[in-house]
Amino acid sequence: MRELKARILKDGRSLPGGILKVDSFINHQMDPYLMRQIAVEFIRRFASTKVNKIITIEASGIAPAVILGLLMDVPVVFAKKKKPSTMANMLATTVYSFTKRRNYDVVVSCEYLSANDHVLFIDDFLANGNAARGIVELCEQAGATLEGMGFIIEKSFQHGREKLEEMNMRVESLAVVESLDNCQIRLKDE
Repeated sequence: MRELKARILKDGRSLPGGILKVDSFINHQMDPYLMRQIAVEFIRRFASTKVNKIITIEASGIAPAVILGLLMDVPVVFAKKKKPSTMANMLATTVYSFTKRRNYDVVVSCEYLSANDHVLFIDDFLANGNAARGIVELCEQAGATLEGMGFIIEKSFQHGREKLEEMNMRVESLAVVESLDNCQIRLKDE
């Protein structure tokens, strides 16, 4: 993912507090060509799995998840951060957002996540792993098999990967940020 890494270095901005701002091409304004390349790379990395559904959490994971779902020809489910009044039978958990600094109740309808599903979780960032652990919990509640987790960008200094690997989760990140010290972006060379 040389193009992704180059784009992070060119257009990404490091803000105080360990924030990496990539909203000009990933999570506010999106580059569809780059999103397609990201989806193709996730397909390559998870080719050996039996995925029949993609899952993400609103909102920033939706774009890469939908493009991946389109290319894989599988449905995409996104966990909602608000409990809809129209959703009667739901799975629910609470996750803490690092960037928003608050807890969210995250829900998925039991109609769209079940024991028959082999799920791939896709998200824009892996930081502390809170959103990912919420997805693990929702999949456990449903009896679904979580085949793996794909992240566009991992901030390795926040140790989310270690927490997920302790849970025996397969984690694939397309770009790994080693440091944002002094508001300088330092990527891991692979």
